[in-house]
Amino acid sequence: MGSSSSDFSLTMSDVVEHLFCPRFTYFIHCLEIPQREGRLFKVLKGREVHKRREKSNVGYLRGELGVQRKEMGVYLRSSRLHLRGIVDEVLFRGDGSASPLDFKYARYRKSLFRTHRTQSLLFGLMIEEQFDVPSREGFVCYTRSGSRVETITFNEKNREEAVQLIGDILEVIQTGAYPRSAKGKAKCVDCCYRRICDHP
Repeated sequence: MGSSSSDFSLTMSDVVEHLFCPRFTYFIHCLEIPQREGRLFKVLKGREVHKRREKSNVGYLRGELGVQRKEMGVYLRSSRLHLRGIVDEVLFRGDGSASPLDFKYARYRKSLFRTHRTQSLLFGLMIEEQFDVPSREGFVCYTRSGSRVETITFNEKNREEAVQLIGDILEVIQTGAYPRSAKGKAKCVDCCYRRICDHP
């Protein structure tokens, strides 16, 4: 399978899918059953938003966040976490830190989605490793809520939980252990694996 190779790395999509339901990891990586993308419109719309942003947002620095320079569409890879992904922007700030900024084609729903918080934190950990600077907080921009920007603080507890999550995903892939499914039946209704999953 190659997943046990020392150069194997997870993608951010792998992390999001595991957060949705750990059995996605099992079906995709252990049984090698491909996922059928049921959210194609949202995916394509998100890509369109990202392309427009890249053209119109090149020179814009967020002064209220103390941004001195930024890099866009940055490929990040962590050998420690066995993780890779592309973050929309890395913001280099006046205090010597750097923060990830991720654009989401979504509305803000009074609280941050767990997936968005986790992605931002993992991007922050990869920024620290790749650029050798501290990353203390990240930002998520909700394009369908007037480009509202929400701040995510990276504390030690959240860092430990994110590292543990990566360990959990890798354990399923490396051992082939059948994980527990996500709690509740709501996620099962439109799941592409519902016909082969034994979740009640």
